[in-house]
Amino acid sequence: MIDGPYFVLTVLGVLGTGVMAGVFCAFSTFVVRGLAALPPAQGIAAMNAINRAAVRPAFISVFLGTAVLAVVIAVVTSVRWPQDAAVELLLGSGLYLVGAFAVTAAANVPRNDALLRLDPGSAKAADRWTAYVREWTSWNHVRTGASAAAAVAYVLALA
Repeated sequence: MIDGPYFVLTVLGVLGTGVMAGVFCAFSTFVVRGLAALPPAQGIAAMNAINRAAVRPAFISVFLGTAVLAVVIAVVTSVRWPQDAAVELLLGSGLYLVGAFAVTAAANVPRNDALLRLDPGSAKAADRWTAYVREWTSWNHVRTGASAAAAVAYVLALA
């Protein structure tokens, strides 16, 4: 069993990845579905407002803080290679960094930026909204699963 600083880092990793899994899950299961049920102009306006609100300390500190924590756990694990739990610690870090952080940067944020540039009342916006909801939610499922799997990997490292 891991202990000392590894224990604290890993518990924080469980908490961060678990919180992010919950946030992503909420969006996949009901937030975006609710927005998609609105007329496109209203759905677009609401999603744009959510995306602007997300770039605030409350969300960013957990999202980025968990990424930084995952890097720290991976580096410390690689340097010190603890006898127990090294695979689980590296797996948890990799899952979050690739499946949540990198997917956000490569898939979700560019879609958010494109949505922000649309005129919500235009015919083009209505067509793009349908595609946005489908594509964004698919990538959000990846973030949800990766964050949840990272939390499980970190929990297994504690066992």
